[in-house]
Amino acid sequence: MTYSIVARDPATGQLGVGAQTHFFGVGALLPWAEAGVGAVATQAFVDVGHGPHGLDLLRAGESARSTVDKLVAGDPESGYRQLGVVDATGAVAAHTGRSCAPHAAAALGDGVTVQGNMLGDPSVCRAALAAFESADGDLADRILAGLRAGEAAGGDVRGAQSAALLVVSGRRGPAPWAEKIVDLRVDDHPDPLAELSRLLPRSRAFGAVGDVMFARGLTLGPFEGVEPQRLEAHLRALASAAEVIGPDNREADFWRALLLARAGRQHEAADLFADVVAFRPALLRFAEGLAPLGFLDADALAAITSRARESA
Repeated sequence: MTYSIVARDPATGQLGVGAQTHFFGVGALLPWAEAGVGAVATQAFVDVGHGPHGLDLLRAGESARSTVDKLVAGDPESGYRQLGVVDATGAVAAHTGRSCAPHAAAALGDGVTVQGNMLGDPSVCRAALAAFESADGDLADRILAGLRAGEAAGGDVRGAQSAALLVVSGRRGPAPWAEKIVDLRVDDHPDPLAELSRLLPRSRAFGAVGDVMFARGLTLGPFEGVEPQRLEAHLRALASAAEVIGPDNREADFWRALLLARAGRQHEAADLFADVVAFRPALLRFAEGLAPLGFLDADALAAITSRARESA
């Protein structure tokens, strides 16, 4: 009941899974990935457990092929299942049971496997693979391009309802949860891939905001140890994020004004903050509430709020 792409980027080691289906919440069922370990798509008459169990096998050193073989061998209903797996080396393997609903197919390439069932056309997997392999951008961009091509070739014969995109880094370490690069789910939407395409750049934009909000020195604790090049890089990233997020959400601009104030650039901070408060006056009180928590000293707070008060 789905088509999916499982892939590894040879340049970065990133691992990812993308999928679309006519079923609610595919992101809770199909995509599984762990940084530096591998990625799994489990679908058709789905056994969700094949996702985490597949990652267990990959983590223990099994290849993509042996992982698929072991999952299939231990599943009495494997004839109804479909699997796609990529390991940390980029090797891929897939399984399509004989009892998967038609059209059911798979297409394997270098570091990528595409699989689908209940397809509107037999060419869906081949079209998705070709688009993935020819697309520009990072792994998430290319997976999304492949999914869109699969939809254009026929997609799920029943239509579209949900989609998901999960990408993790190639670094295997003690905190795999910190290595998620993209984790997006569209659970119920008339055009889930269009919504996924809208969310992906916004996800990256809010990632840039989070890189400032949650960073010691930049926002948390005293403003210290921040090299000029790092400061400028974050200010540029926040400005770009604000453009992506759009004029109806000033989150990026708020934290850019705060960062400018913490860096002693009070005139720039005051100009930007006055514009933010003009959009949402309650942010003036919010900034005043942050100051006693150590985000702004008294002089910085006064510098950025005085102009906002005059404009209010």
